[in-house]
Amino acid sequence: MPAKSTRTITLLLNQNVESLGIVGDVVTVKPGYARNFLLPLGIAEAPTDERVEALKAARAEALADLEQIRSERKQIIEALEEMSITLVRSCNDRGVLYGSVTQRDISDGLIELGHGVDERAVRLANPIRRVGDYPVVIQFEKDLRAQVHIVVEADRSLSEESEEMEFDNEGELIEPSARRSADADSEGGEETPAEDSATEPAAETSEA
Repeated sequence: MPAKSTRTITLLLNQNVESLGIVGDVVTVKPGYARNFLLPLGIAEAPTDERVEALKAARAEALADLEQIRSERKQIIEALEEMSITLVRSCNDRGVLYGSVTQRDISDGLIELGHGVDERAVRLANPIRRVGDYPVVIQFEKDLRAQVHIVVEADRSLSEESEEMEFDNEGELIEPSARRSADADSEGGEETPAEDSATEPAAETSEA
């Protein structure tokens, strides 16, 4: 099998590109990325000394903006650490939501509290579908992250029976019979010693 090509080309960025660089940066990219995206849209060009010099002021301004954004995000992370946020949702008697809580919902809830968190910073593997308390990570950068608690509450009182219901990791209801069986298994087969027999062995009689 022929080896994959490792050929790259060097370009000068005319504007900020997420996960690549800021305006004025000289970057190395794969030819296809340059040919199909960066060059046709004017986002990058072949670097020359004149163009690098011309973009120095724009690059310095972009760096200052990034520092300001990072400072603001750091303050948000410090404020969010271990914060608890309550979201009220409609659900059935089992606590299963009509719909779900998504990254956007959590982002909107944080914004309402005055914390500018884009939904892309909400690390939620799957939408929340039941009432409960869920730890969720908010992450802007590798070293800017915090864990918040998302408390999803029902918009009405649930019956005592529904509050005592248990669910497995997939969100499926654990039936009482299965729960009792699991409880019995967890007791680990400790056998109760049998009671001594009430019948005494018959005494031997000797013939006269």
